[in-house]
Amino acid sequence: MGTTRYIFRRLGYGLILMIGVVVLNFLLIHAAPGDPAEVIAGEMGGISEEMMADIRARYGLDKPLPVQLGIYLANIARLDLGMSYYFDRPVSELIAQRIWPTVLLVLTAQLIAIFVGVVMGVLASRRPQGPFSGFVSVFSTVGYAAPVFWTGLMLIILFSVIVPVFPVEGMSSARFRGGGFAYALNVAHHLVLPATTLAIIFLAQYARLSRASMIEVLGADYVRTARAKGLGEGPVIFRHALRNAVLPILTVAGIQFGNLISGALLVETVFNWPGMGRLAFDSVLRRDYPTLLGVLFCASGVVVVANLLTDLSYRLADPRIRTGGR
Repeated sequence: MGTTRYIFRRLGYGLILMIGVVVLNFLLIHAAPGDPAEVIAGEMGGISEEMMADIRARYGLDKPLPVQLGIYLANIARLDLGMSYYFDRPVSELIAQRIWPTVLLVLTAQLIAIFVGVVMGVLASRRPQGPFSGFVSVFSTVGYAAPVFWTGLMLIILFSVIVPVFPVEGMSSARFRGGGFAYALNVAHHLVLPATTLAIIFLAQYARLSRASMIEVLGADYVRTARAKGLGEGPVIFRHALRNAVLPILTVAGIQFGNLISGALLVETVFNWPGMGRLAFDSVLRRDYPTLLGVLFCASGVVVVANLLTDLSYRLADPRIRTGGR
């Protein structure tokens, strides 16, 4: 019952946060310079006054900003994201086409970052003063400091120009016509560089954090007791130490999920990955407000859900945690 109450309370907080994010995004985007009607009219080949007035009336741009905000909030309450100015299609359809490539990219990068980062941190913690531990410290600093677009460009030069083994554009080969397992392999081949680029900065954080956490846990009394009982190094690390050392990783992974999605925008732009980040970038250039607002709304919802799942996984990993009651 306590967990159910906690979930509903967090969902309530998330709903309030989403309303605030929607209002703030709407006001900030409409305060930006540029007129969507001029962009649309320019794409149509003319910018006459009659055409501009017709476009503004069609998309509700002739109404005062508070009225536009009220209409938008009413549509959002019905999960209606509106019509795209540029594509003249429902925004929900555009996002439905782009969301799965972004989910694939983000989840793959997150799994790579957590798994490789934790493994590096655990190995480094066994000999804190050893050469591998020093390498992890240097790699963490460099990986965290390097901009994600610079990392992507370096990987393109290394693995596409110097050693041409991975493609650098799109989600699949343009001439590929297969399906099933062959298509999955083709997508995985294209996914390697974008996912690695996005994962490196977070992998560096997880490696450094897990190293520090494991060093602290390995010095705890219960670990020394386990070793005194004659347990081998493997059971001590994986059964006793790692379970407690991984708790900060879960917290940071949930907090960093929003940064992971924002980093995906740059990665999708560098590698021309057909996801929501690329859609948001194109929408900014085209002043396509409904599409940009729809992408931001979906991304905010994903972050809220990810934080809730992180809290629940933290409670499962550490039963001592209580959120309310006795």
